[in-house]
Order: sequence, then C-alpha cells, then structure tokens
Amino acid sequence: MSEQNTSAIRYAEPANPACPPTGFKLDKSKAALVVVDPQNDFLSPDGVTWPFVGISITENKTVPHLHELFTAAKAAGITVAISPHYYYPTDHAWEFGGPLEKLMHQIGMFGRTGSLTLEGFEGSGADFYADFKPFIQDGKTIIASPHKVFGPETSDLILQLRKRGVSQIILAGMAANLCIESHLREFVEQGFEVAVVKDATAAPRAPEGDGYLAALINFRFIAHALWTTEKSVAELGN
Repeated sequence: MSEQNTSAIRYAEPANPACPPTGFKLDKSKAALVVVDPQNDFLSPDGVTWPFVGISITENKTVPHLHELFTAAKAAGITVAISPHYYYPTDHAWEFGGPLEKLMHQIGMFGRTGSLTLEGFEGSGADFYADFKPFIQDGKTIIASPHKVFGPETSDLILQLRKRGVSQIILAGMAANLCIESHLREFVEQGFEVAVVKDATAAPRAPEGDGYLAALINFRFIAHALWTTEKSVAELGN
C-alpha cells in the first residue's frame, strides 16, 4: 500500500462511522491540553524507543504537530498539562511486570537517578523534548507526578485538572495504543469529555500489526471526538 493510501486511511473521516456523533463542542473555559510523555526517549531519534516508534512518529509528523498544539493552547489561554513517565532506581526492585514494563526497565527508558534529584536529567531520555521546553517550563504548565505504567491512576493529573475546573481534554502525545489509550479510558471513566488528536501521537509496530492503527479503532469507539491537529488548532482559535 502506498504512503498516500496509508495516510488516507489514517486521517480520513469514515463515510459510515461505526457510532453516531457525540455532539462534542469545545468550551475553552473548561478545557485543557494534556500531552503524555513528550520526552526524548519517545520523540528524539536518540531515544531508546526510536527503533520501535520512529517510523510512526515521522509519518504522522507527531513532533511538529505537538508543537502546533502547544502554541495554539498557549495562545488560547487554556490549561496545559504534562503527564510524564519516570522510573527511579527503586522502581527496578519491582518483582513482576508486564512485557512492556520489562522492556522499559531493560533499556533504561525514562530513567532518572532519583525522585528528589535532577542529577543527570538534562538532555537524558527522561527529559522533555527540547523544542517543547519553552511551553512546559513557562511556570504555568502543570507537570503532573509521573504515571508508572500506562494510565494516570497512579499520578495526581486528574486532581490537578479537577482543581482547575477542567472537564474537557484535548489529548495528545505518546504512545497511541499504550499511554494515550489508557489515559483516554481513565478520563472517560472519570467523567471527562475527551478529544484525541490522531496525528499528534504515534505507536510502535509489532509482528502482529500496527499499534497506531489498532489505537485508532479504539479511539473511534471511546473518544468524544477524534480530531486532526489542523482541526484542533482551528477549534482553539475560534
């Protein structure tokens, strides 16, 4: 299948969607942009996961699309929150874990030297992608406590959003079939409305298939809206 045809499948709105429209309408007074894992280990060619996700990130233009979302969200004045993933040395004493947890520990993904120190953090795989730091480190963006597996259940992200009166979320970041889908499911269970930005994420490919396309199918059934970056920026600019 050609790249053009693959892109058409990836981004086109289906002529006969499986489910009816939800009627979701963005209300910027109660909306937030939530970006999951905008970190070097995912987004940098030097990151430890690039061999798994690099093709998808490149095809989707994930990095420039995230930059567009950050820019538009800051211009719109809405809440922006980061849901990072960190592993500290004590986390390597876990006695069991799923296959991806095992892999992340083996390759040192999101590794930090300690929970109370930034020693070795700057420029590491756990650090934020450099182009995004002006948005993330502006003193206004929420940097939630880290999630430890895939979803936000182990972090303070939902508390931080609730305390700011947020009930709608524009969701983007990494990885589509893992942390993005897990965040989406928990947000919906917690009563948030969620619009997933489908070209501001990406996913690994495995022998069983493309994790990104698998995630898109589930997004269709779960998310209140499934937008492109272009659509999201337009909504934020209205």
